[in-house]
Amino acid sequence: MAVLQILGIAAAYYASGRVGLLRQVSVEGSVVSPLWPPTGIAVASLLYLGLRVWPGIALGALLTVISISGGLTLSGLGIATGSTLAPLCSYLALRAVGFRSELDRLRDGVALVFLGALGGMLLSATCGTGVLMLTGDLPVSKFWSVWSAWWAGDAMGVLMVTPLLLALRRARMPRLSDPWVEAAALAVVTVGVTVVATRSTLSMIYVLFPVLIWAALRFQLAGSAPCALLMSVMAIVAGTDGVGPFADHSVLEVMLNLCVLNGCVALTALLLAAIVAEHNNIRYETELACDELAALVEELAPLQTRKDRAAELRNGHGSA
Repeated sequence: MAVLQILGIAAAYYASGRVGLLRQVSVEGSVVSPLWPPTGIAVASLLYLGLRVWPGIALGALLTVISISGGLTLSGLGIATGSTLAPLCSYLALRAVGFRSELDRLRDGVALVFLGALGGMLLSATCGTGVLMLTGDLPVSKFWSVWSAWWAGDAMGVLMVTPLLLALRRARMPRLSDPWVEAAALAVVTVGVTVVATRSTLSMIYVLFPVLIWAALRFQLAGSAPCALLMSVMAIVAGTDGVGPFADHSVLEVMLNLCVLNGCVALTALLLAAIVAEHNNIRYETELACDELAALVEELAPLQTRKDRAAELRNGHGSA
């Protein structure tokens, strides 16, 4: 069973890497992706199954690097090592602060953003660009440009993909009582608004956020995570095509704009959904405590009535 899980994670890592490379860009001669899904899969796999599946991440990273470079090289081995260590560090940091995979607390959302994504992926970007620089494949003067793009793509992978996979873990069979009409309306509006926002020359990116707020308030993480991922993917497609608000910009400018946009979208979706879930949990616990208190009062009421009746009888006999 453990071997199958490791092989499955390796296959998922490699396949998602191939998908991420469909919209690759070249920054100073180095291939990077504005959104690198394998990092999100790696972190989610560790949160699901624990440290024992790290060989699957290592194998997937190695296969991905080989497919890009056309063979196993020293720089490729270093990149694969960094790609393996970064999710492990993210996982250990999240566990150290008591992270819960349900993402039903604000602190969990903040931890995933700053420890799992922005913090943990510093390692993969530093290892990757450092190895390229040491082997002479990257000039020292270009280090920070490539490093920034690398880090942003890896971090966006965690911010966009990991919450979606964590939400899928709690997925259940649909019910007739579910708000199907509202969910369908949300899906249609999300696609329509994102097309307009990412391909219109009027720079209306801000119209994405009311839709995200709607998704988070009504459907929590199960609604906001898919919406955020869809918006991110469509923005990346528009950015790499050089249309809409991304037209007439250099590759670095497009990468920077995509990083800021995707980061804001992910933060809004993740943190707002966590706040709503935490509020709902508090309300549920309060209602449960009230029900228990009401049951206790009902249980004690007959006993108090008997005591009052006995006191009345004693008082009556005393008067007689």
